[in-house]
This record gives sequence, C-alpha cells and structure tokens, in this order.
Amino acid sequence: MKTSNPVLARLGQAAERERATGYAQPGPYGQPGYPQQYPPQQHYPSGYGQPVAPPAVTPMTLDDVVVKTVLMLAILGASAAAAWVLVPDALVGVAWIGAAVVGLVLGLIISFSRMANPALVVAYSIVEGVFVGMVSKAFDSLYDGIVLQAVAASFGVFFLMAMIYKARIIRATPKFARIMVAIIAGLFGVMLVNLVLALFGVNTHLRDGSPLAIGFSLVCIVVASLSFVLNFAQIEEGVRMGLPQRYAWTAAFGIVVGLVWLYIEILRLLSYFQGDD
Repeated sequence: MKTSNPVLARLGQAAERERATGYAQPGPYGQPGYPQQYPPQQHYPSGYGQPVAPPAVTPMTLDDVVVKTVLMLAILGASAAAAWVLVPDALVGVAWIGAAVVGLVLGLIISFSRMANPALVVAYSIVEGVFVGMVSKAFDSLYDGIVLQAVAASFGVFFLMAMIYKARIIRATPKFARIMVAIIAGLFGVMLVNLVLALFGVNTHLRDGSPLAIGFSLVCIVVASLSFVLNFAQIEEGVRMGLPQRYAWTAAFGIVVGLVWLYIEILRLLSYFQGDD
C-alpha cells in the first residue's frame, strides 16, 4: 500500500529490511511480525552448554504511535506558545521564515533517513512549533480568535477521518492511493510555482482571498484530510508487519506533518472570510 506521505511510505520498506536482517521474522505458525527467537547458528559462551538467543526487538503498536504523536504535538504546542510570548512583534517575520527553512531541512533529513531518529523528530517538533507559533501570532493580530477556530477545526477533521477510516467508509485501495499521490504532487507543484511568481510580484490570485483562492484552499483541505486515510492504512500495515518500536517516531512525525499542513490551510481559509471585518 502506497501513501501520499513520503515519510510513512518508508515504513513498508523498513519492514522488509528488518525481516531481511532477522528482526521481524514470521512466527512459528506463520504470524507476521514476531521477532526471531534464535539465530540460524547458535553460539555457546565459554563454560555454558545452552544456546544464547539474540535480544528480541519490541514490535511497534498503535499505542506507541499514539503516544509519540501526542508527545510531538505537546512539544510543538509548547514551542509555539513560547515563541508567541518571547519573540517580539518586529521579529515575527524573521522567525517565521527562519523556522520554515530549518523545519524544511530537518523534515527532509528525517524523510530520507534510513533509521528512525527520535532526537531529530523532537528537534523538528521544536522548530515547527516556532513556525506555527509565528504564523498563528501574525494571523491572530489581524483576526481575533482565528487561531482557536483553526485548531479546533483541524483536530475535528483529524478525528473525523480517523472514525471514517475505522468504519472503512473510505478504503485506502491502491487506485485511491495512486490518485491521491498524483493530486498531492500536483498541489505542491502549483504552490511552489505560485510562491516563485509571488517573489517576482506576480499575483495568481491563489492566495489573496478571491473566489479562486477560497476554492484552492478548500481543495487543499479536502486532500489533506483524505491523506490521513492513507497514513492510517500505512501505520496499520506497519503494525501488522511487526516494525520495531522505534518506527513509531517516524509514523508520528508523518501524522504531525499532515496536521500542520491541514492547520495552515484552515487558518488561511478562515482568514478569507474575516478579511472585511
């Protein structure tokens, strides 16, 4: 199963690597994900006549992913609150851009890293918290109460998609996954082109509150929401395949990335409807 999130897409590949190295071998009755209990060639320490089993690797569970996700969100929220309070208004723009660049670099490193790195994930949460805090502070200075509305809407959408996925109302079929990947790639391509044109003073009306901008934001919100279905499916597959527990950090990172994107898009959409206040 493919996912629109490049971070979570690596979970299936990681499972294959872990099984190939003997950390997630099938169980004696064919169940996937049980750690290999004994190596093919047993070793006998000096003075002992019993084989020594290698240390078992604890498999990832859904609870592990939930705990890591909550922890990341708590760190992100604390960092955002600290940045909101401590960063002067005159430096909001600088902190905003700086955190966005550093967060992008850290996100790429985590995304393309072969191993789950909790330290990098925590660092990303801190930096992304600064970014979210600065964006939120800028919007709140223009539209009072908009941040709380966006936060509530973002988590509401996330939990709604979780319930929809659990009820299998929307299934993460291969065809659905391919379509979602293509749409998300197209959206990010459009946003990148729009950013470059904006730097040269060209207004494409995708981010100015026009009807076209409202429609574009609605499309982004719908796609971001649907992408959680693929993410949930990939995490469920990783748990079923017996990925090591450390990959819960990788899964949590992918969920948080999606939540931040959803929050920013909802914040932007709400600002369009309050622009004349």
